[in-house]
Amino acid sequence: MLQFKDIITPVDCVVTEGTTLKEAVDLIDRKKWNLLPVTDQSRKLMGIFTRSSLLHMVLAELPLSTPIKKYIKEQVETVSVDTPYEKVEEIVKNSKVGTGVVVDDEYRVVGILTKTDMIMSLLQTSQELQTIKNLKRTLETALDHAFDGIVMTDEKKDIQMVSPPLLELFNLPLEQVLYQPSSKVLPQLQLDQVYESETAEVSGFLEMKGIKYIVHRIPILEDGKVIGAIGKVVFRQLNEVSELFKKLQKAENKANFYHQQYQKSESARFTWEHIKSMDPYMEKLKKSAVKAAKGRSTVLIRGESGTGKELFAHAIHNSSARSTGKFVVVNCAAIPEDLLESEFFGYEEGAFTGAKLKGKIGKFDLANGGTLFLDEIGDMSLTLQAKLLRVLQEREFYRVGGTVRIQVDVRIIAATNRNLEEMVKEGLFREDLYYRLNVISLNVPPLRNRLYDTDFLIGKFMVEFNQILGTSITGIEEMARESLLGYDWPGNVRELRNVMERAMTFAESGKIKYEDLPDYLLKQANKSEPAQKVSMVETAELEAIKKALIQVQGNKVQAARLLGISRSGLYEKIKKYKLPT
Repeated sequence: MLQFKDIITPVDCVVTEGTTLKEAVDLIDRKKWNLLPVTDQSRKLMGIFTRSSLLHMVLAELPLSTPIKKYIKEQVETVSVDTPYEKVEEIVKNSKVGTGVVVDDEYRVVGILTKTDMIMSLLQTSQELQTIKNLKRTLETALDHAFDGIVMTDEKKDIQMVSPPLLELFNLPLEQVLYQPSSKVLPQLQLDQVYESETAEVSGFLEMKGIKYIVHRIPILEDGKVIGAIGKVVFRQLNEVSELFKKLQKAENKANFYHQQYQKSESARFTWEHIKSMDPYMEKLKKSAVKAAKGRSTVLIRGESGTGKELFAHAIHNSSARSTGKFVVVNCAAIPEDLLESEFFGYEEGAFTGAKLKGKIGKFDLANGGTLFLDEIGDMSLTLQAKLLRVLQEREFYRVGGTVRIQVDVRIIAATNRNLEEMVKEGLFREDLYYRLNVISLNVPPLRNRLYDTDFLIGKFMVEFNQILGTSITGIEEMARESLLGYDWPGNVRELRNVMERAMTFAESGKIKYEDLPDYLLKQANKSEPAQKVSMVETAELEAIKKALIQVQGNKVQAARLLGISRSGLYEKIKKYKLPT
């Protein structure tokens, strides 16, 4: 920006009371000035000697050696050198004289200002402003179409420009970023570093929403001083780097493959941290499960397919006193009936045709001192149910074809998506086994009854799949989000996870769009209506309540305040629409 001191004419000569007429004539002729500032020996302004003063001395036929003292005018129009440029422009427009004297804080002469100086500066400023406007327009166009994130800061480290991809990556609105200190709104970029180092630098790998990115920090220098910085955030062109990571990990994965395969079926991989939820009932359920984990009792986990029953089983084992023991999983629905008994109890050498020469130990043997997780226990035959009951009661069993009694110390965790009570009534499940298993029962609710979890899990899966797939998805468009929130999710969390993986694979821009979702989901979401078949007004009210509760993470007081209704009124509407409390 043009400064006032840049447009004045500097005074590089000294004119005092003792300056002669000849010296004054020479200076005015050589400098082409209309006046000469007259100062004392310390350069403080005393007055001015003008062309009219010169004319009077000549008409008076004074000798050229005559001092100018008597012809100095003491009334002088002065301007401070610190005056803002805009104010100086106004002064020159309104001034009745052609030239003013510019002084500093101690009234010492710095220069003179003429209207010619101002006109030339206005022309220069106009050109500079037009150049700046053109440059700014070019920069804004480049920023708007930049593939990666770009941010520019000024001398004060405040953000002056920022590209849309960067705002999407960090989920920030433009108004919260522009003209704010970069260290406040984008501290992770660490742009302040280049103001000190004055050299360009590249960060290591950082991560946001599961997206890996690199920051290029570039200082803007002028006359050896940093007057700004540019931050370039690269996060959509790291395929080569991702491939390098994969190659580095491939050797390690290969070395650990057989060890991992062995450990997979004999160790619990998940903890309570892996069970992601914001639903109040789920949080209460987790607390109950933590208490159950501390004991020795059998735990029965119930819930629809895909709700996360196995996660609970893993977490219970890992937080129990048996966490150092093995965690053995048996899927009762996946093993053929004629092999299930040998899988459970093992067999002796020669027990049946095709048996291994040295026999085989069963899952109960493997789980001794640890936990045996019986998944889909409702699919077990009545014959095997009787043998399982004996093990639970006596803590002992016989191998297939064996005569030696084997004693074990195993904790049982069972899971099912079937209605065991109905199966007991129909004679499909032993009543005594049911009561033996149902000591501590945990009911995992379906996703459609967990009001706050669908939106929450969408964000969590977005981070997870950005890491797994190497994508750079920063968000989801509102129409797509509403479709996901309006769907019933018969496959529960497992189905949501699969849909998110598909959508993020198909997404071509930085956000998941409506058309990226599977057709069956869109058709079902469009057909879905509230169970009460309420009117259009009631439907809108229901959606508003849902969104408010999601926004405040289930806090009823805040939700009521957000909706502009009383807390009791909110509870009545929650009851009316049969929303989870």
